[in-house]
Amino acid sequence: MNRVFCLVGKSCSGKDTLYARILERCPELVPVIPCTTRPRRTGETDGQNYRFVSEDQLRRYEAEGQVAEKREYHTTQGLWTYFTLRFQLDRDRVLITTLEGARALMDCYGPGHVQVVFLHTDDRTRLLRCIDREGRQERPDYDEVCRRFLADQADFSRERLALLPGLRSIDANRPPEDCLAQFLALYQERE
Repeated sequence: MNRVFCLVGKSCSGKDTLYARILERCPELVPVIPCTTRPRRTGETDGQNYRFVSEDQLRRYEAEGQVAEKREYHTTQGLWTYFTLRFQLDRDRVLITTLEGARALMDCYGPGHVQVVFLHTDDRTRLLRCIDREGRQERPDYDEVCRRFLADQADFSRERLALLPGLRSIDANRPPEDCLAQFLALYQERE
């Protein structure tokens, strides 16, 4: 049975770092590249972590029935949309998404095919990472860092985490190699 592994976690919990290490270590896992209408951050490459698309392209995808899940965020810089296009579950896949995105993928592909992996990181570590990352941007927006940090507290409440069947956790306070080892143990399990 092929599965899609959904990496979820609060901002700056280490999702991108773990995702990159997973793809290096497990070339058989096919990456699912989500789409977004938000502007590119410094150092981002289209098609690597995200496909950067226009609002018009999003509307075309929706009209064609290609959107598997979609989320909208009212940010300090306007409305940003993130979404995942439908894909074949012909091989194991991995992507970074949100709890809502993972739930929508469960609805689309069935809960038995979706493994949600939550990266837990303490708030102090996350906040310091967020501030550091934002400081490297061409135009740092610390108001947006604060908005996301507070929104994450509600978005990843214990009550919301409990709504996802089979949710597994990784202690992302550990070094990246340990996080990868935790993921590999989950990946090697077969249901």
